[in-house]
Amino acid sequence: MSSRTTGTGRPSRLDPDAGAPTVRVLSPTTIMFIKSTAGLAVALVVSVVLAIGLGPASVHPADTLRYLGAALTGGTIRLDEVATYEIVWQLRTPRVLLAAVVGAGLSAVGAGVQALVRNPLADPFVLGISSGAAVGAVTVLVTGALAVAGIYALSVGAFAGALGAAVLVYLAARRRGPGATSPLRLVLTGVAMAYAFQAAMALLIYLVPQGEATATVLYWTLGGFGAATWGSLPLVVVVVLAGIVALRLRARDMDVLSLGDETAASSGVDTARLRRELFVLTSVMTGAMVAVSGAIGFVGLIVPHLVRMVTGAAHARVLVLAPLVGAVLAVWVDLLSRTVVAPRELPLGVVTALVGVPVFVLLLRRRGYVFGGV
Repeated sequence: MSSRTTGTGRPSRLDPDAGAPTVRVLSPTTIMFIKSTAGLAVALVVSVVLAIGLGPASVHPADTLRYLGAALTGGTIRLDEVATYEIVWQLRTPRVLLAAVVGAGLSAVGAGVQALVRNPLADPFVLGISSGAAVGAVTVLVTGALAVAGIYALSVGAFAGALGAAVLVYLAARRRGPGATSPLRLVLTGVAMAYAFQAAMALLIYLVPQGEATATVLYWTLGGFGAATWGSLPLVVVVVLAGIVALRLRARDMDVLSLGDETAASSGVDTARLRRELFVLTSVMTGAMVAVSGAIGFVGLIVPHLVRMVTGAAHARVLVLAPLVGAVLAVWVDLLSRTVVAPRELPLGVVTALVGVPVFVLLLRRRGYVFGGV
């Protein structure tokens, strides 16, 4: 057997492991992330099926799956099951799906806004967008505007109000030169505009007193999915899913931005452009969600923090897990709102506050958790 030589004629040392395949060892955080993603995806599917079946007229999960299969594949059901089928497919399914989509969107937007303004107390409504949407909705209710939009007039008015509020906040907070649209200016302007929009809403209700309209506005401002229909799903689904993907694509830049503008700039991140993109994305997503569900608090505030406690602060992981956690949470909170005092419904904002406040207090008391930390 001849020995292998090097270019100098000297025998070479043969590595017995040369050419052997390398095995990548996953970090504990990555393993936790993979397990959490898979577990939450399964939990979301199970939650949706159970929530569709539960209510004043409960349906067994097997029957729920059978009805859903019949609706999706054009199958048949017995004549005596038509009423139950209509409840499952026409009433509960769009409502539960809307809850999941809005919960996912609010959680993603919460993470995005917290990165945008570098403030752990920020949520999707800190920029005054929900208050602007409320003004749009009240304007439609008390004036009868947008009547041509039919049953979607309220949603159209709310969406227009939300986008109008976003534009006003951005223009008011923007200035030329260094520090333009700084986090502090955005937050302060958003809070100030929110008070102005709330005053405008109260004035509209006061000048045009309509009992039914006032009750509708109150219920709408507290949030809920009771008005969900199949027609209300397509736009918000597209906007939320596209927005989550867009936020996820900027995850690395958001990580750098959370370290400060100087660090981000030294890393090659255009902070002004990134903030504009985040502002537009979160504003459009919030407007689309508020238009169909009203203002639902605490979901966008708490969920990003809960996810960071498990997987760290990296937005690449947060923007995957937060939407899943938010979707599961919103589905179950909505189920509570429509079953606790059935046949009446509790406003969703009441339930989220009752659930969210204790969780948030525990979060603040937890040692070792720092916003933006790992």
